[in-house]
This record gives sequence, structure tokens and C-alpha cells, in this order.
Amino acid sequence: MPGSPRSSTHLFRRLTQLYVGLALYGVSSAVLVRANLGLEPWGVLHQGLAERTGLAIGVVSIIVGALVLLLWIPMRQRPGLGTVSNVVVIGLAMDGTLALMPEVHSLGARIPLMIGGIVLNGLAGGLYIAARFGPGPRDGLMTGMHKVTGRSIRLVRTCIEIAVVATGFLLGGTLGAGTVAYALSIGPLSQYFLRLFAVPEKPETKPEETAAVPEPGPVADPRQPRAILPG
Repeated sequence: MPGSPRSSTHLFRRLTQLYVGLALYGVSSAVLVRANLGLEPWGVLHQGLAERTGLAIGVVSIIVGALVLLLWIPMRQRPGLGTVSNVVVIGLAMDGTLALMPEVHSLGARIPLMIGGIVLNGLAGGLYIAARFGPGPRDGLMTGMHKVTGRSIRLVRTCIEIAVVATGFLLGGTLGAGTVAYALSIGPLSQYFLRLFAVPEKPETKPEETAAVPEPGPVADPRQPRAILPG
């Protein structure tokens, strides 16, 4: 029932998953930047734009997310709380992490950072997507273009990410082993963590216990003759 303790707990869990997941996604993106072995497709674009504009990469991520969100309008996509939060929280968490995390120069340290960043990215994505507060702006662009063009999700996503990576690389973004490792592993990681953090559609409620009401017995009809038993 709405307003019940179970419903409140259910909503609290979803909100917690959403914002913890988004924050960790920003942290994972920052870890991949510090690993300096290649970023995820959109990260390559964000880094390239940051190099050209002088803006912090997290700020660029917020701006790009907002611009992508505008593309939803002609495709009639509807944003949710998670969509808007995605635009802001990831960029802020990313810049905050980069401000606290020093640069790493040793290859022996950068490789574990890359692996940890990719795994954390999959975990974070599973958390916030499973909360079911709406897709991120970039995922919404993909599904919107799928609806408009009639092409498969796989083809649309591939085309978008190739264009994004190529543009980011030309602007100065880092393309490398991390980009390839991310592309190969993020699907299985996301699938695993989505199942792990799945939130039920509705909180489980115990059926209300109702008192058993005996069925009424037959009522004697006064008009019917009655048998007279011998004394």
C-alpha cells in the first residue's frame, strides 16, 4: 500500500541505489582517467573536449549530457529522475575524485587501476540502472534513435560509439587497451550486476488475514410441513 513502511523502505532502497551508483560511476570514470590506458567511448569524447576547451572533464561530461538530453525532445523520449541525476552527479563525482586522486605513472599500478575502474563501472551501472528511475541521457539517445530509424539497438549503439570515439580521439582523448577491454567486458559485467542489484517491482506484502465467516445454514421454511416424531 502507498505510504506503508514497506513502500517507504522500497523507495529508499531505490533512491540509495540510484545515487550511490551514479557517484561510483563518476569515481570509476576518474579511475580510468588516472590509469591513462584508454577510456570508455564517451569518456574519450569528454577528455578530448576537455583538452580543447580547458574545462574540467566532469564539467564537460555535464554539458555533453545536457546537450544529449535536448536531442530527446524531437524523439519524444521522457526523462526520469535518474536521467537528470545522471547528467549532474556523475560529472561532479568524477571531478571530485580526480581532485583527490594523484596521477599514477607506473605501468604496474596503472594496469590494476584500469581493471578496477572497469569492474567498478560495471558495478555502478548495475546499481543505478536496476533502481529503475529512467535511463541515462546517452542510453536514451540510443533507444530513441532505435525507435526513429527502426534499426537494431546493437547497430545504433555501435554507430553512436564509433562516432563518439573517433571524434574524441581526434580531439585528443585517450584511446588504448582500456577502451578495448571496456568494450569487451562491460556487457557481461553489467548483466551480472544488474541481476545482483535487481529491485523487485513492488515490495512484498503479506496478505491480510481475514476472519473466517461461517456460511449460513439452511433456513426452515414455515410453510413446509414438519414431521412429528413419536414421543
